[in-house]
Amino acid sequence: MRKTIVTIALSLITSAGFAQQKPMREFVDELMSKMTLQEKIGQLNLMVAGDITTGGAMDTQVSGDVARGNMGGVFNIKGVDKIRGLQDLALKKSRMGIPLLVGMDVIHGYETIFPIPLGMACSWDIPAIERSAHIAAKECSADGINWTYSPMVDIALDSRWGRTCEGSGEDPFLGSRIAEAMVRGYQGDYSRTDNIMACLKHFALYGAVEAGRDYNTVDMSRVRMYNQYLPPYKAAVEAGVGSVMSSFNLVDGIPATANHWLLTDLLRNQWKFDGFVATDYGSIGEMSSHGLGDQQVCSAMTLKAGTDMDMCTQGFIKTLEKSVNEGKVSVSDIDVACRRVLEAKYKLGLFKDPYKYLDPKRRKKDIFTAENRAAARSLATESFVLLKNEKNILPLQKKGKIALVGPLANTRANMAGTWCVAYTPDKYSTLKEGLERAVAGKADILYTPGCNLTGDEALQRAAEFGKTIPRGEDSQMKAEALDIAKQADVIVCAMGECADMSGESSSRANLDLPDVQMSLLQALVATGKPVVLLNFSGRATVMKWESDHVNAIMNVWFGGSETADAVADVLFGDVCPSGKLTVSMPQSTGQEPLYYNHLPTGRPVADGTKVYHKYASNYLDVRNDALYPFGYGLSYTSFSYGDIRLNADKMSPDGSIMASVTVKNTGNCAGDEIVQLYIHDRVASISRPVKELKSFRRIHLAAGESKDVTFDVTPDLLKYYDYNLNNILDPGEFDLMIGPNSRDVKSVTFTVK
Repeated sequence: MRKTIVTIALSLITSAGFAQQKPMREFVDELMSKMTLQEKIGQLNLMVAGDITTGGAMDTQVSGDVARGNMGGVFNIKGVDKIRGLQDLALKKSRMGIPLLVGMDVIHGYETIFPIPLGMACSWDIPAIERSAHIAAKECSADGINWTYSPMVDIALDSRWGRTCEGSGEDPFLGSRIAEAMVRGYQGDYSRTDNIMACLKHFALYGAVEAGRDYNTVDMSRVRMYNQYLPPYKAAVEAGVGSVMSSFNLVDGIPATANHWLLTDLLRNQWKFDGFVATDYGSIGEMSSHGLGDQQVCSAMTLKAGTDMDMCTQGFIKTLEKSVNEGKVSVSDIDVACRRVLEAKYKLGLFKDPYKYLDPKRRKKDIFTAENRAAARSLATESFVLLKNEKNILPLQKKGKIALVGPLANTRANMAGTWCVAYTPDKYSTLKEGLERAVAGKADILYTPGCNLTGDEALQRAAEFGKTIPRGEDSQMKAEALDIAKQADVIVCAMGECADMSGESSSRANLDLPDVQMSLLQALVATGKPVVLLNFSGRATVMKWESDHVNAIMNVWFGGSETADAVADVLFGDVCPSGKLTVSMPQSTGQEPLYYNHLPTGRPVADGTKVYHKYASNYLDVRNDALYPFGYGLSYTSFSYGDIRLNADKMSPDGSIMASVTVKNTGNCAGDEIVQLYIHDRVASISRPVKELKSFRRIHLAAGESKDVTFDVTPDLLKYYDYNLNNILDPGEFDLMIGPNSRDVKSVTFTVK
């Protein structure tokens, strides 16, 4: 009997493989006509399959569910042999022999790790970011994975939120361009074995959680949604993203996972999204905590809202058949969701070749290759943002004695950053090793940790999330650091956050440098020796004291697997820094949420105002503006901007104007500059931001070279959503601004008539 069942299953597989030559709708129609109701529901079930877990532990019973056809996909399992075993179960043991989707959070690389997404965004290098996504897809697909939960495109205005590190920062225009690039990089046209399916997340508004606290509520107007938060999601959909992950937060009082307006009215009907929607981890189960009912009620509500796949709750698999029998869910509701999941598998080519991603030969030739590592190293150097460089202390010379201190100086596991679930830290270098290689035979690196990550051991262990940094006695460590500082010509401090002090469930109420690190930094500055701060972080942090007292500051985020060598490249001048901030750096945590493209107030104070004004919109104790504004970043060379030239000062609603500026490298070395264009609508039907990024160019200039940079200003760049959510263009005057960052701009005015 068992032999007969296996034979039937294999026959179905064979016929399904041949049948994929049919058009997708015809193929899926034929397949679904043979499926039972429970088998259709089984396709909507997504469970953890092994290697990595988030959230609470659950009894997945993966093997049995796969064999019974009760599983549409699995995630957090890697390795061709392991995945082949599960795929074999699906193909040879289940009645229908439908292959599995295999997902993982491949956020910023697989074994070759690129900078955290916030760091990558600071490169403003769209082709390089697209390439990073393709390399990530190439590596994880060589290990059997065909679906990634990326890109994360949430706009983040409050750096207290730990997941700021997973996105592109505070700007919707730049975030949209990066979202498109990552979708293209991951997916291609699905024709190759190194194309995988992307999953846009977190839909929607997750970056706006109140107080920057993870899993918290969100409440905002739809005008703000459409103009400020939704554009990157929409851009990813228009780029053809194959799947979407719903967010944990409420939208209009309803969890995103079960929000019909969000998932059906907006995503599918307005934006014409034709892929499938998966929940985030266990989010159907969390709906009960929001007060929306028991598992059966919440599962039915979620399905009817437009969610197709249940991640880890098992609400669909356990309750939907009962809900059908009770008339709470229709068979057609289940058919719609099942079809979307099957169509995703069709697009990936899994029916044609269920073992498409299971070639054991690919691991050796596609993962952590020299070519992949070179790309990661290059992008890392572009991600670092030079914030201060007093008296051009940087780049350092490869000579003399260099003191290297700080808790991030000699840790291997923390260089890659958070959300690197397949990382192999034993293959990566510590910063100490990278600097030693760079100066070998020319200079001496004097190393000591100098301090713990924090004075509070319990806090440190919670933040490390397994990426342990050894602790010592702070006073003794500090004494050792001061001793080597006396011997050194320059002091390099590797300080800031550890990798998982940012990321999921890593919100911070205080964004200052941790206590013992600040104490050590102050003591080192007091020696009078030149001090360079390498600030490791996954978010904007407060560096007011550092900015006032430290000679040079470079934000290095977490640069990925090649961090050590990339930092050395920039620190010693082999590469000229070019990164520009995509988050506003605050003077105080109390300024958060802080962002450049804010709305005006009826009682404004001028930008840069340093004194308090009564009955105006300002703080008693801290001025309004950022310590370092959006778009800011220094170089080892300097650039000058000429006056803005327009080819016309009037524009028709269906026309365009050309804006040009001459940028000159006025320094002594070649460098890259990111030229930024901003727009302000002077008079509109609703209040509009004080400025908005609308275009940018990344250019390379040799020393002394000039280049004309031209922007095409079209109506689409000037449109916005009005109170009635119509996408409109106002007639009247617009300010057009060009400069090296959002603060230091030149401005001209033009009119739309």
